[in-house]
Amino acid sequence: MKKPLAAMLICIGLVAAAYARKHRHHDSASSGGEFNYYLLALSWAPNYCASHPSDHSRECTSQAAFVLHGLWPQSENGAPPMDCREGNAPSSATVDHMLQFMPSRGLIQHEWAKHGTCSGLSADAYFQTVEHAFTGVRVPEAYRALSHEAQVKVSDLEQSFAAENHAPKDAFRTSCHDGALVGIEACLDKDLKYRGCTRSARECPSEEVRVQIQ
Repeated sequence: MKKPLAAMLICIGLVAAAYARKHRHHDSASSGGEFNYYLLALSWAPNYCASHPSDHSRECTSQAAFVLHGLWPQSENGAPPMDCREGNAPSSATVDHMLQFMPSRGLIQHEWAKHGTCSGLSADAYFQTVEHAFTGVRVPEAYRALSHEAQVKVSDLEQSFAAENHAPKDAFRTSCHDGALVGIEACLDKDLKYRGCTRSARECPSEEVRVQIQ
């Protein structure tokens, strides 16, 4: 009787240990912070606003060219983490402050829920990081003002951003839709230094994009 009882106790112990390991892993992942680098997303305002004439946000009423969309935790390979955990929403003071850089309160709240919760940071600390990343990017002169429409090679667009920011040549990615520029994304390490993007960062499938430049 002693041997069956001992075997049963060992099995129970192994099951309990496995259960604990599983839940420790789940808790760690759900708390955020499990990612490799950041993707800073800048939206190209002119093309967005042309296709959304009813949008009267600051993004479409100002002369801005590139507008801050968000800062997204990114995986080296595979899908990036999203909607990682429930967390305290950003303070009203933080939201008010971020309206200098982002077009709406709704976008600010959305970016926190979908991406910020995966950063391992508090809401206020996350948006401080977002601001620091955004203000550190220099937009090439040709894309700071709008004058005429042109077809631009994706490779030239990315290389111009890399050169302007003294970044690795593969530190920027272009997003597009139906041949039009949607935005530029910069790959940054967790210290917000430029680094090469990996294959998990999407790239525009077109060789050229339609864009308004000076």
